[in-house]
Amino acid sequence: MFYTISLYASLSIFSIGLLYKITGWFRHRLGRGERQISTAQRIAAAVKGILKTLFSAKVLVLLKVFLLDVLWQHWLLKKRFSRWLAHILIYGGFMLLLLMHGLEKIIAPHLFSDYYSTLNPFMFLRNLFSLMILVGLAMAVFRRWFSSAARPKSTGVDHYAILILAIIMISGIVLEAVKITSFNSFEMMASDYASLSKDDTDEFNALASYWVQFYGVAAPELKPPFDAAVLQQGEELHQASCMQCHSRPQWAFISYPASRALFPAATLLDQIDAPTLLWYLHLIACFAGLAYLPFSKFFHIVASPLFLMAAGVMKAEKSLPANVTTLKVLALDACTHCGECTTRCSVAAAYNEIPNPGILPSEKLAAFRRLLSGGRLSKQKLLQIQEASHICTDCRRCTDICPMGINLEALWADLKTLVADFGFPKPEAWARKEASAETAVAHSLDQVVTISPDGNAFMKEVAWTPQADTFHSCFECRNCTNVCPVVGSYESPRKVLGLLPHEIMHYLALKQKEPVLGAAMLWACTTCYACQEQCPQGVNITDLFYRLKNLALRQLQQEA
Repeated sequence: MFYTISLYASLSIFSIGLLYKITGWFRHRLGRGERQISTAQRIAAAVKGILKTLFSAKVLVLLKVFLLDVLWQHWLLKKRFSRWLAHILIYGGFMLLLLMHGLEKIIAPHLFSDYYSTLNPFMFLRNLFSLMILVGLAMAVFRRWFSSAARPKSTGVDHYAILILAIIMISGIVLEAVKITSFNSFEMMASDYASLSKDDTDEFNALASYWVQFYGVAAPELKPPFDAAVLQQGEELHQASCMQCHSRPQWAFISYPASRALFPAATLLDQIDAPTLLWYLHLIACFAGLAYLPFSKFFHIVASPLFLMAAGVMKAEKSLPANVTTLKVLALDACTHCGECTTRCSVAAAYNEIPNPGILPSEKLAAFRRLLSGGRLSKQKLLQIQEASHICTDCRRCTDICPMGINLEALWADLKTLVADFGFPKPEAWARKEASAETAVAHSLDQVVTISPDGNAFMKEVAWTPQADTFHSCFECRNCTNVCPVVGSYESPRKVLGLLPHEIMHYLALKQKEPVLGAAMLWACTTCYACQEQCPQGVNITDLFYRLKNLALRQLQQEA
């Protein structure tokens, strides 16, 4: 009853989560132009595309993608052998365990007429598949925690998924190990298959002695060495009643050594009915993992094959716009979180100076998913996403290196649009608007100016290098202002820009934070370096403007 209720409960949660994810592929819209395509139109276009593929020569392409990319994962093998091997070991071992062990009552008897989980080669294969997963996990853990390369951040979602998988594997191995040593389990087997009980003293003890000697059972009242005649009688009973469905446990090359380690505690484990407790733990962990799958990063084991097959038969220039949009949303779930995009990102190094994880492409994708899901995000979080989305230089490295072939460059363009719709356009435009609204931009050089209370701290932030400290050399010759193309484009530049370039240098010398950071000139600057090239004193004006813009943006984010 517990098994049936738990199975159907986990299947129900899994089905609801899967349905939610699938409908999301058709509900979510990225680019502004794509938002005119309704969900119904996208579903109709997908059905039309699927039918057209199945009843055309493209079905052969679909079959090729399924065999090479989904099953063999050729796309990953071309990128890096070590990652392919770890993935194949985990994915292959898990699927084989699911088919041969988790669903053994449904699948195994139809494939093998003589199937018993305790019989070889099935017992050996179960341990082999477990070893595959453990080796793959060890490779993945080493890569994530011990490799020096930049990787996606581990989150709570990652930890939950890894914890569930660890419980499934460990509880399964320990359960089999405890069953090997369990005298209670032996008694049940002897009663059910040999029709023996402790009342049949001689025959029961003979069979028990044989199992203690050769099968690793821990019998409280029977200790080797045993008489040869007793072992001979036990072997005859074993061949008559047990051999048909029990192979030597030594074939379980992982569980049997574990049973030897647990042997001293076997009697205690029997007293607390450890096999039953471990069975419940293993079962709950398996069903919890199934229910949690649609909500975890491991959902890519469902989404990735669909994306690979869809991308394999679709051509962006020939496909319906509705299907192209759906494929882009599907790509967000198809991401395998391998971190290759982060390792090749040209601006990933900026993360060392700007503590915004969204700068890393792998983390930017996670932010994209949160925005699409409609989750409530604070202004501070939106500012971080805004900053990260615009630091990107559109170098295409992430797209070129992605083993799944996801067009990340197109996704970043859609992310910028989405963030702008939330009220956070390009950082310069947003900061210019915020600064103009909060700070007076017009300052007269004739007014009396006092040194700001935090002026010294401000100067330390500005003069972060000896080159940046060169504003002290300015004697206000106005060369910078005279050659500035931005200043020259206005009839009344001070009214528009707040402070002119030489005036900004003047206010820096006076340690005036608010007038400097509130000047629209910082954001109007085209960074042509004309001012810096023409300065007779060698003041790094443009570089200072870069620094001041960063300080202004940081202050606005802190205030937000």
